[in-house]
Amino acid sequence: MTSTTARHLRRGVLQAVVDADAACTSMDVDDFFRADGETDIEWRPRRTAALRNCAGCPVRAACEELALRNGEGDPAADEIVRGGLTEPELAAARDAQAVRLAVAVDADRDTEGSQLDALMTERHALAIASTERVRDGKRVPLAVVQQEQNAKVRTLNLLITQARTARRTRAGWAVAA
Repeated sequence: MTSTTARHLRRGVLQAVVDADAACTSMDVDDFFRADGETDIEWRPRRTAALRNCAGCPVRAACEELALRNGEGDPAADEIVRGGLTEPELAAARDAQAVRLAVAVDADRDTEGSQLDALMTERHALAIASTERVRDGKRVPLAVVQQEQNAKVRTLNLLITQARTARRTRAGWAVAA
């Protein structure tokens, strides 16, 4: 994904892309954050390893865009790595792109966009949820749990389609017949 593509996507789509394909999903999130009281000597090699991981990530641009839209980065701090950038680099990029980011954040706040974010987050959480269920002290068979989860995912997919259609209609896009 290119930076240009990431800039044109909504927050929910960016988050779904990052959740699905980020190179760091199997890593400990703490690898990207400086620990409390951690010295520069301890942090630098971990920061370098995190930056190296980000450099090869297929969705680095989406992760960077999310970080910028979230307002991450402090020019006077060196506490995080996100989207292949250090905290001061994030702050500089955010400042350089302030006008564009303000427009993107406003677009992310639209009613259907917020609804889409919530629905997509819920669908993702449901898709990765444990299939272990107990009712009345008895374990629910896997097939029953999967059937229930699939029904909920179908319902969420329908709601996502409806929200997308509403957004497209409001934006003046012709709805395909």
